[in-house]
Amino acid sequence: MSGYPLGMILLIVVAILIYFGLAHRVLDRLRLSDRAALLLVGLLIVGSFINIPLTGGPPSVSVNVGGALVPLGLALYLLITAGTAKEWIRALLATGVTVGVIALTNRYLFTEDDPWQGGINFIDPLYVYPIIAALVAYIVGRSRRSAFIAAILGMLSLDVINYIQLTVTGIPGRVAVGGAGAFDAIVLAGLGAVLLAEIIGEGRERLQGGPESEGKPPELLRNLDRAVPQAAHKPLPSQGESQQHQERKKDDE
Repeated sequence: MSGYPLGMILLIVVAILIYFGLAHRVLDRLRLSDRAALLLVGLLIVGSFINIPLTGGPPSVSVNVGGALVPLGLALYLLITAGTAKEWIRALLATGVTVGVIALTNRYLFTEDDPWQGGINFIDPLYVYPIIAALVAYIVGRSRRSAFIAAILGMLSLDVINYIQLTVTGIPGRVAVGGAGAFDAIVLAGLGAVLLAEIIGEGRERLQGGPESEGKPPELLRNLDRAVPQAAHKPLPSQGESQQHQERKKDDE
């Protein structure tokens, strides 16, 4: 799948959406500004052409800047800046489950040494792995941030698994972490996980009358107030508010 342009096409589409302000809500949930997001997209695209050799092998190992280092850095940033301990734990749990499912898929569904070539002719690994990663990451992670972190780290683990397999079996080969087909799959998995979280999460929030405010950082709530109509987003009253004041607020709204 080397040279397949799907990842590039998706990143260009994402850059256009960000430029015209159509991804503001999602970026707020990821704690990213439009400028930072555009910079990251640029780094992903430019970095996809840069491979850093690590070992001469066997197996030989190289790391792609755009397909491995930039996504890894973004995932770690989102994990470190998780709003609550609950979200941090949930992101780690989702990552562990996603890595486990990816490993089982690689073990029993695709049997070739190179996971991006695959052992089943009618199923393209480029689509199977990211779809599985996105679904599992969202189901376990639930939030946009946790799903994105789990999907990215889950996909990166596939090249690590491939390296371990080649090392243990002694089979000569080459591992390009985040390179070739892995770049497109990582982009697909990350965007797919966020898209699932956005679509399903948006539906859940509308059903419950707006996003929950309890336990959320003040800066995130300020961003949500700008991104979501005031009628749809109602922060929980502070403990110091009296019942009478709450009733007056309801009347004013």
